[in-house]
Amino acid sequence: MRVCFHISFFLVALNFHRLARSQDSSCCHHAAEHSQCKEACDQLATIRSESHLKHLLLRLPSYCPESMAELWICVNSTLPGASRKSDGWVGLGCCELAMSAECRRECKQASSKNDITKVCKKDTEKPLYNCITKNEMGSLCCSYAGRHTNCREYCQAIFRTDSSPTSSQIKAVEEFCQMISPELIGCVRNYTKSYPIRSPIDSLYCCDRAEEAHCQTACKRILRTMNTEQEIMEGLINECGSQPLPQDPLWQCFLGSAHPPSKRDPETLPTSKMDCAKLHCCSKANTSICRDMCQEISTNWGTQTWQEFDQLCEYNPVETDLITCLADVREPCQLGCKDLSYCTNFNNRPTELFRSCNVQSDQGAMNDIKLWSNGTIKMPFMNIPVLDIRKCRPDMWKAVACALQIKPCYSKSRGSVICKSDCVDILTQCGDRKRFLEGQTPERICDLLSPTDDPERCIPLERYLKPSSLCNIIEEVIHPCNPNPCPSNHLCEVNRKGCHPGQECMPYLCVPGCKLGEASEFLVPSDSRIQVPMRNGPLGCYEVCACGPSGRLENCAELPCVETDKACMVGGQRKSHGASFRVDCHLCSCYAGETLCSTRQCLSADSSDEDRRLLTGLPCGCADQFVPVCALNGHTYPSACVARCVGFKDNQFQFGSCRNSEPCLLNPCPRNQRCVPKRRVCLTNIAEFPCQQYECVGRPPACDKNQLDPACDTDNMEHPNLCILYQRGKTLAYMGHCQDACRKPREVCGHNGETYSTVCEAFSDRVAVDYHSRCHAVGVVSEFVSDSGCNVVPCPPLSTKDCNPVTPPGACCPLCAGMLQILWNREQMNAFAKLNRNQPVTVHDILRILRRHVSVPQCDVFGYLSIDSEIVILIAPVDQQPTPLQIEACSKEAEKIDSLINSGSPTLVSHVPLSAFLTSELKISTISSSGCPSASLPSLHLCLSFSFLLIIFFLTSTGAR
Repeated sequence: MRVCFHISFFLVALNFHRLARSQDSSCCHHAAEHSQCKEACDQLATIRSESHLKHLLLRLPSYCPESMAELWICVNSTLPGASRKSDGWVGLGCCELAMSAECRRECKQASSKNDITKVCKKDTEKPLYNCITKNEMGSLCCSYAGRHTNCREYCQAIFRTDSSPTSSQIKAVEEFCQMISPELIGCVRNYTKSYPIRSPIDSLYCCDRAEEAHCQTACKRILRTMNTEQEIMEGLINECGSQPLPQDPLWQCFLGSAHPPSKRDPETLPTSKMDCAKLHCCSKANTSICRDMCQEISTNWGTQTWQEFDQLCEYNPVETDLITCLADVREPCQLGCKDLSYCTNFNNRPTELFRSCNVQSDQGAMNDIKLWSNGTIKMPFMNIPVLDIRKCRPDMWKAVACALQIKPCYSKSRGSVICKSDCVDILTQCGDRKRFLEGQTPERICDLLSPTDDPERCIPLERYLKPSSLCNIIEEVIHPCNPNPCPSNHLCEVNRKGCHPGQECMPYLCVPGCKLGEASEFLVPSDSRIQVPMRNGPLGCYEVCACGPSGRLENCAELPCVETDKACMVGGQRKSHGASFRVDCHLCSCYAGETLCSTRQCLSADSSDEDRRLLTGLPCGCADQFVPVCALNGHTYPSACVARCVGFKDNQFQFGSCRNSEPCLLNPCPRNQRCVPKRRVCLTNIAEFPCQQYECVGRPPACDKNQLDPACDTDNMEHPNLCILYQRGKTLAYMGHCQDACRKPREVCGHNGETYSTVCEAFSDRVAVDYHSRCHAVGVVSEFVSDSGCNVVPCPPLSTKDCNPVTPPGACCPLCAGMLQILWNREQMNAFAKLNRNQPVTVHDILRILRRHVSVPQCDVFGYLSIDSEIVILIAPVDQQPTPLQIEACSKEAEKIDSLINSGSPTLVSHVPLSAFLTSELKISTISSSGCPSASLPSLHLCLSFSFLLIIFFLTSTGAR
């Protein structure tokens, strides 16, 4: 009966679309005396959501046990083909396995195998021909069953999928058919004897083809814990939330071949493929065994080392950095959670970070609760016996299941573990002590599962025991890329440029991308340059590759290897490579044995009053007089003293700000080209990579009218892109949509010390505004300055009441934003420039990439090079009067990026030139008091239409020219 039940159950899963249509009360009346089963059965005809229907079907045996024979016979009878001979030619059901569309089409129209041989080549369509051969053999063998339905059904089960037959399937055929047809038994034996007995873990390499990280994890767990093929298939359908379709990479791997790749044929081994995103993480391993296994599974995709890795490293408390890095690759943290039907307490949280807020995780949490209700929580390395969780703290258990599935991210670890006190509390109350193993206690279990109570490193369940306090009236913060609306080979980015007139304007763009390695699912945008570890090199050896139009990394060039084994000695203490620390007020990092620090002005604890009085806060104790000079790196310094202090010679700067210079005055371009200013601040060595402030533009024969990157000229006329503007002979005023507010000049001072004629011009340069007027004061840099030239600057009021602001270094006025001060490595920047045809690396290059990592349209990225040579990044609201929620969202975006920088996460620092970031220091704006957003503010009703965002696109338009 159990084998029959498994076959019927598998058929239910494979045919749930047809079952939903055919199921009616004629079956459900068999469950009249079992209310739970009757209710679940009746739901089949009413559910419209495919995912909900599928999960209900897969859970139906939990509500309707196999002892309800009449019900299951009725259900099975509604399944097409369960007990009938197939019509048409036997290969028809295999056509979806064809790799090419032409072959697939020809196969469906064919009447025999001979009809497809011209189009479908055997060497390239192996899965198709394997399936046809198997169907032919099945049609022959099972025909011996005659009218004996059960015998024929068990026979067909062996040939129904492309996976190798299980011992239970073979045994069932022998039991039911031995007395009916010896010919059938002989035929099946001849077929099955060619299949050696396999362990389920032989297929572990298939799990890494799953697109969802939770599916990868579940797949590995299922293969390690389940024995029969039917159980495995059912488990995968249940956990991964997808039908076994041949075009799905996971199912293609399982269904495409009956055997794992032969170890004798290295050319066909998937082990020749690699996952560069995961390989980035291997250097973070604290134990050599986990480091070696990480490298093995990342460079030899398809090996069975994953099983050992999960057991030894996945829950090892000393490998937190490694596991968090791998989690970033699988499921990056994203802002926002909504639209959950089970884990409803997680809804309406637009300013919190989650790894997996989606329908699948929501359903997974509900399924976990049902499984745990059986009395045991099964872990990969232990089983935890519990009391009836439906009666013992059910709300707490629901919060546990939802938290582990949806995975809130916290600032320091970004891990997904509940806090230890919650773990001990719930197991103390609801753990079944009578079934605990010897020596097991709630404290010991939680020491392994949840070793910390640090609120920045664990998930406090109290937060999710009740709904969000935010009102669900208006959406002040939206997340157009969560969930991801784009195809699997595209990245989702916030649309900050608008749309052509007459086109539907979506708040997101789908950008083509490349995977980080043949076996990776992590995408990077086309035209980006990526730093990846060398395939066979030691730790610290990298190459820089370009994401090409083919969707693959190409044109790779090696970088000099970094000596990661070299440590730094700081104050008698040993600091390992990559470690960040502070020396007095300096932000420092150890890089290959060299200590790199910021150049901030500091006061030690024993400094005298005279020392404090003389400290100006500027490098080298320079006076806070504003007499700007423009250096050859394109950056304006407040005085010649400061320029000399940071390393420029007198012949490498000139008096006056950089924006007041005229780079095209001497007309350095050829006759047939036009010189246009291209102001930029370079981060590379100006002697090796000159930082030209102009570019020579020819008159192109044709511009791409479909490219939308709005540009406004000095006559306040808007053009679709810069090419068309230049083609029309106009002069650029600023990038972005033309704004009436910027029609007339009104000078503003940017945080970079440059004066702009309008706020639009400043924002186009990706610079936020300090105050309204020409720049005339040196802003504060040191925290210890008692006096400043900013005293005479009238600062604008804060954008939001009760905001606790930040003051960027070198600025006079505070603002509501999240701020990062980044220490970076100039030598790495030089190396990247050398590999990129000697093109200098600029501040705009940094900002362009970082903007892609800000997923909330209500926030944007601004930045500049500070006086003390740090890169300052501001993530600020784009609305002139942002709500507290929007300010909080921007601060959370800054917190996310800061965490990725300081942890060296490949999701961020694999991007060149962000790879040169050493460490970051975070300051965020907080709100003293905040309440529910008011519905009486129509200007904040962002969900009314996307046109509101178009009004503020000038704040968010690209600064690249």
